[in-house]
Amino acid sequence: MQEKASTSNQTQSNNALIVSASPHIRDIESIPRIMWAVVLSLIPAGIAGTLVFGYYCLYVVSLSCITAVVTEAFILKFRKLPVLSAVKDGSAVVTGILLAYTLPPSVPWYVPVVGSFFAIAIVKHAFGGLGNNIWNPALAARAFLQVAYPAVINSDWRILQHGVGNFAHNITSVDTEGKLVDAITRATPLAKEAGAETYHFAQLFLGNVPGCIGETSAIALLLGGAYLIYKRYIKWYVPAYYIAAVFIMVLILPSQIAAPWAKNPFYHVFAGGLILGAFFMATDMVTSPLTKRGLIIFAIGAGVLTTLIRFYSGYPEGVCYSILLMNTAAPLIDRFTKPRLYGSKIKKV
Repeated sequence: MQEKASTSNQTQSNNALIVSASPHIRDIESIPRIMWAVVLSLIPAGIAGTLVFGYYCLYVVSLSCITAVVTEAFILKFRKLPVLSAVKDGSAVVTGILLAYTLPPSVPWYVPVVGSFFAIAIVKHAFGGLGNNIWNPALAARAFLQVAYPAVINSDWRILQHGVGNFAHNITSVDTEGKLVDAITRATPLAKEAGAETYHFAQLFLGNVPGCIGETSAIALLLGGAYLIYKRYIKWYVPAYYIAAVFIMVLILPSQIAAPWAKNPFYHVFAGGLILGAFFMATDMVTSPLTKRGLIIFAIGAGVLTTLIRFYSGYPEGVCYSILLMNTAAPLIDRFTKPRLYGSKIKKV
């Protein structure tokens, strides 16, 4: 009997559940739920890009997403990890869409394929997979493509040639004759030359300007960002502080840009990739700090760096590199902003 009781106690001990300290909070939110909500929030920007730049944008986005998902599946299989559940969580799809949105509308097919493979295989899984990557995979892949294919990424692109249903022309007249532009144009509205074209805010707001597939339409991106804030999947103060930092720095810093819009903070906010970066990339849960104070420092730092790169470098856009630099600094920010334990004392130096 004693031996049976001992065996029974041992079995109970082996089957015992490990309970963490209270409070115990149950949340219905999950990774797939959040990721597919992000996908949903990105759809308006994709529609806007397709209407202005044409159906080829859908081809680029599809290639990027398919490559990301297939790469994810192969690597998980190679690592002997569950494949189906991880692929269905939507994280690879989000990476594919975000990368495609930062690419030119006329990019060759192999660029999104190489970029998505790099984002998933190198940036994400080389560090352990979802939740372990240091940098935002889509932005790191965009920086890689900038180096690997500079002629494709940096050159001027033909845009507004095949807009769906003449939509680009219907928004605003883009030339004096009222015809669709079918000529070489700039890769971004942030061209720095003295003679660079300045666009109306209506064009910037609606997306009828040169730029990347998912960066041009401010209203579409703001709608998606507002949805994520409403669902509480992102913190409102991250994009707010990021955009505010850019706005203030543009007013304070002396500019070396000859373009007429150089000291116009509203132009800096709505032109380029600031809104996409502020709402969908700076808010990445994995690569940003954990505390509220840390997130605010992160956002302000990204805003300051974005303005510095735009003003004082040879590169017209600074969102990508500024967020990647702040991703690198995120662990250090966490270290200095972690909350003090209750009852502990600050050590005097």
